[in-house]
Amino acid sequence: MAGENGKQKTARDMILSMGIIVLVAGFVYLFIPHDDSAPDVKAVDYRVELLTARRAASYPVAAPQGLPDAWKATSVRFRGDKFDAWHLGFHDPEGEYVAVEQSTQRRPVFLDEATQGAQETGKTEKIGDGTWTRYEGGRYDALVLEGTKGSTTVVTGTASFAQLTKMAEALQTK
Repeated sequence: MAGENGKQKTARDMILSMGIIVLVAGFVYLFIPHDDSAPDVKAVDYRVELLTARRAASYPVAAPQGLPDAWKATSVRFRGDKFDAWHLGFHDPEGEYVAVEQSTQRRPVFLDEATQGAQETGKTEKIGDGTWTRYEGGRYDALVLEGTKGSTTVVTGTASFAQLTKMAEALQTK
């Protein structure tokens, strides 16, 4: 009988320990301040990478000019060894992602990667001097411009077509 009493004590002690842990965790959750809001997006300065890409790329590299400060650049890269691939990512004022992608890579392969598998809709719109084709997808939507010198320009992301259009309108090449 001594063995059963020991097992009962062990089970009771375990339940008491779990109760204390739950109480302490609840106290910490309720009384220790925590922030449930979205973290601030850190903006990156892309000017140096843009100048480098414009010197090195075999096509006119596009970047936005005149966008409001609410548009924050969040990522930038140029890969001269990967089809002169230019990427510039933004966090738009509505909290969505918008990216400018350019490359000399074969168009079907590049479009599949840049648009995350979005499909051409057949709809086009005149933006600036170019005619852009709409692509719609499960994750990303996109506007695609057949470029000069064998490059393709894509404005893509989770943002609405209105925001993608704003980005496309702001693009300048030099």
